[in-house]
Amino acid sequence: MEAKQPKITPFLMFEGRAEEAMNYYISVFDKSEIVSMLKYEAGGPGPEGNVMNASFKLGDQMFMCSDSFVKHAFTFTPSISHFVTCETEAEIERAYEMLSKSGSVLMPLGEYPFSRKFGWVQDQFGVSWQLSLA
Repeated sequence: MEAKQPKITPFLMFEGRAEEAMNYYISVFDKSEIVSMLKYEAGGPGPEGNVMNASFKLGDQMFMCSDSFVKHAFTFTPSISHFVTCETEAEIERAYEMLSKSGSVLMPLGEYPFSRKFGWVQDQFGVSWQLSLA
């Protein structure tokens, strides 16, 4: 019997901004949508209205996320990033502009020995994105 391949889905943990982040990401990438969202109710363990668990799709990639009601001593770092292959100049320029707005540029959009157009940004939520033209 052949072993089933594991399904790997990135999981992003926010502190009260999960729904805002999902809505932002689906505005950046075409063919994207929020697939499901379960929120904390009054009297639950988390603040009412915060995301308990959600799934969203960016292109063909599924993501999951939640709002942690526990304060942690860590957040996102650029050591883990999402690598996005953009098909057109317009697509990479739009994603770079939107994701770097209110965020930070780790590598400016430009030509590099490994890509004719590449940029690396950390968005307003602290999530890192490497954008490369196909």
